[in-house]
Formats: sequence, C-alpha cells, structure tokens
Amino acid sequence: MLFSNAIFFPYFFIIKLVFPDTFKLKVKPGKTYLLRLINAALNDELFFSIANHTLTVVEADAIYVKPFETETLLIAPGQTTNVLLKTKLHYPSATFFMKARPYVTGQGTFDNSTVAGILEYEKPLNFHLSSNSIKNLPLFKPVLPALNDTSFATSFTNKLRSLASKQFPANVPQNVDRQFFFTVGLGTSPCQSNQTCQGPNGTMFQASVNNISFAMPTTALLQAHFTGKSDGVYNPDFPTSPLIAFNYTGTPPNNTMVSNGTKLAVLPFNSSVELIMQDTSILGAESHPLHLHGFNFFVVGQGFGNFDPNKDPTKFNLVDPVERNTVGVPSGGWVAIRFLADNPGK
Repeated sequence: MLFSNAIFFPYFFIIKLVFPDTFKLKVKPGKTYLLRLINAALNDELFFSIANHTLTVVEADAIYVKPFETETLLIAPGQTTNVLLKTKLHYPSATFFMKARPYVTGQGTFDNSTVAGILEYEKPLNFHLSSNSIKNLPLFKPVLPALNDTSFATSFTNKLRSLASKQFPANVPQNVDRQFFFTVGLGTSPCQSNQTCQGPNGTMFQASVNNISFAMPTTALLQAHFTGKSDGVYNPDFPTSPLIAFNYTGTPPNNTMVSNGTKLAVLPFNSSVELIMQDTSILGAESHPLHLHGFNFFVVGQGFGNFDPNKDPTKFNLVDPVERNTVGVPSGGWVAIRFLADNPGK
C-alpha cells in the first residue's frame, strides 16, 4: 500500500516524555506524515489526539486495516497503531497540543495525568516571525473523551477491520478444531512471611487465568520439552474452561483464592483455534491486555457481560475481522479470537 507525498516518522508519543522541554514535532504545511503510535504503558489503555487535526488509521499491530478517519485514538498496552496525519495546506499561525491520557476501566488507582507534546508548523521563509514570537502563537488543545467513556472506546474498536482484499486477505479460520474458554482477572494468594501485602485481609493480589496463577519454572519450558525432561517442570493439563462455572461478571464469589502452577495447553500443529477470554469481577472488573507471542490472531467478536455460547457466536465477524497480536479484554466483558497454530517453538 503506497501513500503519495508521505513522510515516515517512527515516533511514539504515548509514554511520559523525559525531555527537559515539552517535545515538539515539527511539520510542514500540505504534507502527509505517517505516525507510528505505541502504547508503552503497563496497564492503562490510552486516548490520543492532536488538536484541530484529523487522523486516518491505516494499520494496527503492523497489519493494514480499512482506513478510517478519527480525531481520537484508543490504544491498549502493547498495541501499535499507524495513522496518517495530513497537515494544513497553509501555515496556520498556531501550534497544537498532542495529548494522551488513560481510559479508566478498573477500580484501582491510576495515574490521572495527561501527557502532552506540541505539533509545530515550520514557518515559511517569507514569513517574518521571531523565535520568541512563536511562543505567543495560539496553542490549541484537543478535546479528549472522558476517562470512562466506554461508548467511544467500543465505537472506535468496532471500526477496526482487515482489508480482506486479494492482495491482503483475511485468512480467518472458518471452522475450529480446538475451543478454549479462559477467565482472566485478579484473585488472592496467602502473603509470604517476608512480604507486606495489600490484598483483602492481608493477602497478595495475583492475576490468574481459569483461576490458575503462573508459577515461574527454574527450567525453560522449551528446553524441558525438547530434552524430554518435563517431569516436575510443567504439566500439559491446563483446563480448557473454568473448573467451576459462575456468574463471571456478577457478584464476586466468597472464595477469591487462586491456585498456582506451571500448566500448558497443547495444540496439534496447524490446528485452528478459537479462544474466548472472559473478564471477571472477582476483585473488580477491569480491562486486561493480552498478547499472543509468535502469532497474529483475528478478533472475531467482543461484548459485555458473560459470553453466551449459544447466541454470541452467531454475531462473529468471519469476513473482515481485525488481525493483530495484542488485544484488550473489555472490562466486565469478553473477546473472541481465532488463529492457526502453525508456529511451533514460539
């Protein structure tokens, strides 16, 4: 895909900048710039916008998408989004803030701050303006969505679609060999004697999938597999669904304890996989960023509340779903992905 008059800038803005002065991106009038945006945060999804400018989304996680225009982006931790920025045809005699701030989906504390950079137009050679006068130019600010604007977040996410063309097909699996239903969320574990823990009743917070929290082995998993010495290192019995079903997004259960283990889900080579990831409200619902290392996958569906295996699959997009490698499980909701298990050893 080619864009005429495009200038490529591998900048990423949505981290706290460490420059002594506010970061400035200098641009020229009448040009098209490609901005590569990365959310390098640990937990927060982020809104991003440039005042008085429209952005055209063209890529998500290095995969082309059907282009669409927006004034604000939403990017989950670990995700990348490439956008085209068309500058104004003539020198605007103004500067413009580029801003980002969290999209808040959980009940925990968060950094309620807004990071800012400045989009600054290079003045024409025949335009007499001193460097001191630049500071006196009008500085426009973007209007970002509210911190908890779930409506905007959902609308933006739904606009992301694969090109699904002959040149860039969407090879989403139409049939599924293996199905998984994973609950994701926070639970508790007993606090170790040498630590101070801030969980309920002095317990330790722990993330879990299907109520199992990962225990780091002392031997690398691939090394144990290829040497045939996996006993005591891992167990290939990770559950395909929660052992006990409950109202995942409803009233939390009384027992919030998780188990610990090093368990694997084994997939036959070239099998097509469908994975439903369901958020839980055990210790409060929140969005969870999840990355599948070594693979791209198709986001075929998502929604709020508990996933309904009878009704929700009928609404899956199997034509042009967005293809990516990192996705945010909606707070109090679920996301469905499909992929082909064709990359062993990753």
